[in-house]
This record gives sequence, C-alpha cells and structure tokens, in this order.
Amino acid sequence: MTPATDPTAASVPDEARLRRFAWRGLRTAGFALVIAVCLWLLFPQSLLSSVVYSLCIALSCWLLIDGTRILAALWSHRDAAGGPWSQALWPGWGWMVPIVLGGAVLGYTIGNELANALLGLHEPGPFNANGRQVFSVLVLAVLPAVVITYVFHTRETLANQLALVRLAERQAAEQQLKLLESQLEPHMLFNTLANLRALIAVDAGRAQAMLDRLIAFLRASLAGSRQRVHPLEAEFERLRDYIALMQVRMGDRLTAVFELPAELAAADVPSLLLQPLVENSVKHGLEPMVGPGRIEVSAAREGRMLVLRVRDTGAGPADAPARPGSFGLSHVRERLATLYGDVASFELTAATDAAGGAIATVRLPLAEPHVPRRPGAEVSPP
Repeated sequence: MTPATDPTAASVPDEARLRRFAWRGLRTAGFALVIAVCLWLLFPQSLLSSVVYSLCIALSCWLLIDGTRILAALWSHRDAAGGPWSQALWPGWGWMVPIVLGGAVLGYTIGNELANALLGLHEPGPFNANGRQVFSVLVLAVLPAVVITYVFHTRETLANQLALVRLAERQAAEQQLKLLESQLEPHMLFNTLANLRALIAVDAGRAQAMLDRLIAFLRASLAGSRQRVHPLEAEFERLRDYIALMQVRMGDRLTAVFELPAELAAADVPSLLLQPLVENSVKHGLEPMVGPGRIEVSAAREGRMLVLRVRDTGAGPADAPARPGSFGLSHVRERLATLYGDVASFELTAATDAAGGAIATVRLPLAEPHVPRRPGAEVSPP
C-alpha cells in the first residue's frame, strides 16, 4: 500500500503523484475483490456481502496506511536540504511497522462499520468481538496489509531503480553527444585554417578574402552551434556560409544548389548535422578533381521521416577510400545513434547518373518546429 523510496521524488509533478496514489488505490481494490471471492467460497455468506466488506475494509486500511505514510515521511524529512518533497516519501520500516499495524486495525474498524451501515448488518469489529473474532480480524486485516505494503514497496523500488538507470543512460548519451559536438567544431575550424595557410603563400588577396569570410562565418554560426537543435532553415543558412567560404578558395570550381521546401523550413534538426557532409564532399569529392563540381543539398518529407541529402559531382566513394571512415561521417553516424537510436539512418552511396559523384542520405524522424525551452527543462531528442 506504500511506495518505495523514490530518489527522483523532487522532480515528480503533483499530477503524477496523484495518479500513482490513485493507482495504488485501484490495485488495493483489486486485491480486495480477490479476497472477497475467496471468503465467499470458504464461508457461507453472500457474494455481495463479501465484496462490500472487503472493499470497505481494504480501502479504509489503504487510505490510513498510505496517508499516514506520506505524513510520516514529510515529518521525518522536514529538515532535509531542498525541503521534505526533495526526499523519498518513505519514512523507513521503523515508522512503517506501527503505521501498518495501527492502520490495519483502525482501517478494519472503520471499514467494518461502513459496510454495516451500507448493508444494514451488525458484524462485530475488533473492539466489540470475542477473542476468537479478534484473532480472525487481526489475521484478515494485518496479514494482507503487510503483504500488500511489501508488494507495493518492492514493485516501486524496482520501478524507481529502472527510472534511475534510464536517467543515467540518457545523461551518458547527452554527455557523449556534447563530446562529439565539441570535437566536430574544432575539426572544421582546423581544416579551414590549414586551407587558409596554404592559400596565403599562393594568393594573399584571396587569402584575405577567405579570412573575412571565416570571421563572418564564425560570427554567424557561433550561437547556432551551441544549440542542441535548430530549424532546418538555420542549418541551410550555415551551409550557405560555409560554401561561400570555400568558394573564396576554389572559385568557379565550386557551385552549390540548395532545395528547402517551405513547409520543412521550421522543422527541428540537430545543429550542424549536415556541415560535415558538405565538408566531406568538398574535401574528398571536389578537391581531387581538376574541373568544376557541384554540391546539391536538399530536404524532403517521406511519411513521418525527414530525408536530407548532400550530393556532389566529384569523385565517388569507390574513388575516394577515405570517405567511409572519415572523421565527419563517423560523427554524423554517432550523433544520429545517440539522438535517435535505430530510428534514424545514414548512408553514403555512389551516384548512378552521368554526373557521377556521391550521395550522403540522412533519414530521421520529422520533428515539430523549434520552441525555446525554459532554463533547466529537460531536452529530449526530436
């Protein structure tokens, strides 16, 4: 009839507490019906009488034991940091033994009198019965109360432990994601600075223009890169900034096409998800070629999935062995696995048309438009 120690009690909303309280009452009523059927089969009495007495007595015992348990827990944790609600609503077995015994006897008395009033009978209670009847009362009231309390306590202990395990897994996944993101951003920056260094010796004017583009790109993307998710439109804007930066170095050899349907512009996506794919296309697809090349970035909806594609007309995967295991691609796979598990997917395939090249395809659940969350609120994967 009582919940287990709940290490996350402080974060449980009042509505959830009420639901759990009501659910314990329903389960208590279920136990009472089972007892009623057993009494009806063992003793010469009507089924209606057995059901009414069992329900009245069981629910009275539950209300007394569960209510007193909550009050005792609040009292015993009154001086705890963060207030009593920050502690588990379980006062310990030192409190629970007298609570269960006293609640069972008093609950039996109240429930018995209530059932007498409903049925117009005069069944004796623990305070107006002979010794044999008192013993029967103790067996029929205290024993089920102890068993049910232990069952509820054990079940909720297991449930709370499972909740803590899931919380720890989610926190570990979030920490892993933060590590991946912190590694990804310096990787892009180092690549750009290496290209800038090489360009300084060849064309100082273009190097200066590239440096200006880099400053503008970093200024524009700094805020967005620190967000877990942002609108797909913002993702495309960061890609346009990056392509403009690369065009300073590559000139007419690099052109880009962006296709973003208006109805998908506000869809949430992990920030900087596509940038390593575009970077991969430039480095391993277009740079090895002498002639001009094109990068196409598109978004489409397929049922409840968002499909993002980055296609280049450069060297295909078979001609660029570094692609499948490159830094950026592995990070895309790990970020998708961390955020979505098996729901999302990523694949890199060779283009089959005359233009050649490679196609990187990301499939992930289509999320609702981004809404800023209040500080401290839990951020779940889209």
